[in-house]
Amino acid sequence: MTTFCLLQISLVLLCTTKISTLDCNILPLLQNKVIQGSLHLLNQMGQQFPEQCQSEKMHFKFPEQFLKLRQKENAKVEIQEILQQTFYIFTKNLTLAAWDGRSLERFQNGLNQQIEHLEACLIEKKQPYSRSEEIIRLKLKKYFQKIDNFLKHKQYSLCSWEIIRLEIRRCLQFIDKVIRRLRN
Repeated sequence: MTTFCLLQISLVLLCTTKISTLDCNILPLLQNKVIQGSLHLLNQMGQQFPEQCQSEKMHFKFPEQFLKLRQKENAKVEIQEILQQTFYIFTKNLTLAAWDGRSLERFQNGLNQQIEHLEACLIEKKQPYSRSEEIIRLKLKKYFQKIDNFLKHKQYSLCSWEIIRLEIRRCLQFIDKVIRRLRN
């Protein structure tokens, strides 16, 4: 059963390399499947949250304005920003993270492919960011800077990475909510 799920996720992630030739209007459907695959890989990377890390939990305040986006183009910009920042975080010093390397690599590759596709769709539109988009992008950058600072402060410890893995799961779930809402 696990092998079958992995095969499906791998196929979805591999197919995303070909997505750039597809119409960007079907992005929400594709993005939803890829986000689900990324969530699955994020869960597979590690075990349950370690008991020794329970006392170190930290709450990062996700910019709630993101959930209120009404236009697909705005959502694409914000989703791209979240994915880029997530990719950046997951290319940091991962030596103390006791995660499955293959799942981590597939997670990183999937993020990169999603970013590339969103960039291709956004380049087609070639519109400057609106003021509201820019404000949300800056808030997202500030949010991810807090995550980055937390990792640095905790010296990229096992517990800090596990906390970040939980937080990134929340981010991907936020993206999933926005995509589902915009699809309807």
